[in-house]
Amino acid sequence: MTRITIRPSWIFASETGEKVDPVLFDLLAAIHEGGKLTVAARQVGLSYRYTWELLERWQRFFGAALVRKERGRGATLSVLGAKLLWAAQRSDASLFPQLTNIASELNVEIGRALRASRAVLHLHASHGYAVEKLPELMHRHGHAAIDLQYMGSAAALASLARGACDIAGFHVPVGELAPLLWQQYTRWLRPRRHAVVRLVTRTQGLMLPKGNPLRITSLADLAGNRVRFVNRQAGSGTRSLLDALLARERIDASRIRGYDSGEFTHAAVAAFVASGMADAGFGVEPAARQFKLAFVPIVQERYMLACRSDAPAREPVRELLALLGSAAYRAMIDPVPGYALDQPGTVESLRTALGTLHDTPATRRSAARTRRGQPS
Repeated sequence: MTRITIRPSWIFASETGEKVDPVLFDLLAAIHEGGKLTVAARQVGLSYRYTWELLERWQRFFGAALVRKERGRGATLSVLGAKLLWAAQRSDASLFPQLTNIASELNVEIGRALRASRAVLHLHASHGYAVEKLPELMHRHGHAAIDLQYMGSAAALASLARGACDIAGFHVPVGELAPLLWQQYTRWLRPRRHAVVRLVTRTQGLMLPKGNPLRITSLADLAGNRVRFVNRQAGSGTRSLLDALLARERIDASRIRGYDSGEFTHAAVAAFVASGMADAGFGVEPAARQFKLAFVPIVQERYMLACRSDAPAREPVRELLALLGSAAYRAMIDPVPGYALDQPGTVESLRTALGTLHDTPATRRSAARTRRGQPS
């Protein structure tokens, strides 16, 4: 069955009814990424001449330059072009979870209407670049469809506890903070009822403007009026992790300007910083790379899946576990910066999973290196 995907689309219309082709944003992104109009034209599937004609038409529409060409230096976005691209990227990043959730629901309902023979695996999860790839992985190999709904780690585990989903995705830091964050989740996880499936490790840290102009190197640098901070939404696993990190370092969150803000994805936080509306955010490395930001690693964590103890015996879950240990999943994760496979597909008891998160000499050395990390 063809799958539905939903993405936001910007429409600019003049008083005469003239509209800007949405391909403008694909073209601006390609120019920003590659720095050459010829490469950008090829990437969006247009001829160089036609691409230049479109740009000139759009520049007349807006009454200002969108792209600047310099001999020997390729093409760069103007201030207006960069702001248009940022607006599109921020809307996509902010709306991504909600639109993905709606698309997933529609795919399930259409599948039922068509009397699809495949089972549906319901996955509620904190957003992450590793879990984002699971529906595609299962679909590509002709296995059960995945109904993926994004929500915070606590909400996902609550869904699992009340039987609203088959699998819940959540994340916990490695090291001394692990028991504290784990304790928050024991409200919904029961040793005799639930098990954990290992997936990936990932790094969270500070996302900063390119070049790190304010020379921010630690969480302590956020305190005071000098730095404008953009946060994740209350109730998210990343917000809880940051709260725990600040408490450990005795940093008063009320002294961080913008701490009460709340964006719903890592990419939305990165887009906010990239726009110049904030000086720092906290999130995963791939989001920082996507928006060409500097990144200071702060903490390593494990992203895991929780399920009922008897779930791995069920066919759809068995299919997923087999694919997690496959070369296909490795090929999906290997290019993602800051992510590493963590024996994906391995099923563990809750006690064993918590034990792997505890502090060890190796994790202490890793944490020390992370705390000394410099923007990359």
